[in-house]
Amino acid sequence: MSESNLMMHHYLAKYLRQERMPHIWCEGCGNGILLNCFLQAINELNVDLNKIVVVSGIGCIGRVSGYINVDSFHTTHGRAIAFATGVKLANPELEVVVISGDGDLFAIGGNHFIHAARRNVDIKVICANNFNYGMTGGQYGPTTPLDAWTTTTPYGNIEHPFNLAHLAAAAGAVYVARWTSLHVRRLKASIIKALQKEGFSFIEMISPCPEIFDRYNKMGTAVDVMKWFRLVSQVRHGCDPAKAEITENEILVGEFVDIEKPSYGRLLREMTSRVQDKLKREES
Repeated sequence: MSESNLMMHHYLAKYLRQERMPHIWCEGCGNGILLNCFLQAINELNVDLNKIVVVSGIGCIGRVSGYINVDSFHTTHGRAIAFATGVKLANPELEVVVISGDGDLFAIGGNHFIHAARRNVDIKVICANNFNYGMTGGQYGPTTPLDAWTTTTPYGNIEHPFNLAHLAAAAGAVYVARWTSLHVRRLKASIIKALQKEGFSFIEMISPCPEIFDRYNKMGTAVDVMKWFRLVSQVRHGCDPAKAEITENEILVGEFVDIEKPSYGRLLREMTSRVQDKLKREES
């Protein structure tokens, strides 16, 4: 069967804009794995494609919004969560998912992230964390490890990186999980769980960047990086996110937060209903 025929008959093909294939991501990049896990999740949940919106920001993973066959938007840098919030409040019936990178979400978009989590806006945020700005040349970003070499830290990074899981939990997210691109089944399961929760959910996927970050830091091939993930990953469900640091010798993965609280949208609708009832009583 030819590649085009295989694409047409694949059970996930209906979820893709086939005219955009093949994708432009580098061989060994984790973005394709994240996309596959997301499509598997919405397939298992039998999500109505007319009821889901995917929003992305600037970066390599930002292309994902153009690959998925749903209503989607590729925002300006750092504005994915702001746009997604507007979509969700305008039409609460929609399932709104942000898929973006560490730089987009936590550098210029950092303020949007913490306040959307604080408000418990009912959106799902999936972050592909590859420790650098891979699309624009490999500059250091908010998750770049100490001492790492990037094009803008030629003597080694001296800025302490964000612990994204801790940041999300501290800001108020109701669901926080971290996996690597090696943990495909667990990542898919977390996406399924997040899609079924009310409130702000955050999933971090540690992703290889073989052509930029991994090569510059002499980490070997993409296969070598996956072997490293297998060697150093420790599953710690319920771990205190503050202690879930990422080091050369250990990556703590798992579901760190899984709680329930009313979402911003629900509280807004309840308040609106109360105000309308009050106005009606006053008019009568």
